[in-house]
Amino acid sequence: MTLKSLRIGCVKYLNARPLIRGWAGEVTLDHPAALCAQLARGDLDVALVSSFEFLRNPIYRIVNDISISSAGPVYSVIVAHQGEISEVDEIELDPAAETSVNLLRCLLSESQLNPRFTRTSASANASPARTRRARLLIGDQAIRFRQEHTQEFRFWDLGEQWARVVAFPFVYALWLVRPEVIDAKIIADRLRALRHKNLANID
Repeated sequence: MTLKSLRIGCVKYLNARPLIRGWAGEVTLDHPAALCAQLARGDLDVALVSSFEFLRNPIYRIVNDISISSAGPVYSVIVAHQGEISEVDEIELDPAAETSVNLLRCLLSESQLNPRFTRTSASANASPARTRRARLLIGDQAIRFRQEHTQEFRFWDLGEQWARVVAFPFVYALWLVRPEVIDAKIIADRLRALRHKNLANID
């Protein structure tokens, strides 16, 4: 298998571009949940997916030294709410989210909060309809929502909350390689080189 023929997938968010820009072959760009399903089915050989995918199915090989992580506020993984977070009784979940939903469950449990969860396919511009409802947003749509609704909403940054509770970085996504893929080391070296080159050239 050559690098060009490798079936590789990457989350379609802005913060992942330095990890994949310049890859020689075709890249499947999709939401986290969709990529996890494709990797699990064997439709992809390698993918940048939720860190929880490895916990759920630890058959994969991890490409070390590359991840989407934060050691504090992350800005793009948030719960948009009005009033106090402790007063929220319902949180709409982003259907594309994987890691963030599990992280949110952990943080709410740590804070002894128990709102009910609902799934939504609403657009990024849709706002929670009432004060006691909140919404989990991730990726580019979270960034846009924060920029457009700064005065109307408060934002519970999941990266910031994790750092407050645990005092360690949190890994949202990482490269996983299916076990049957040969030359995993060559693939990992290429991904690390690509990351290094792109980060060195960010404006």
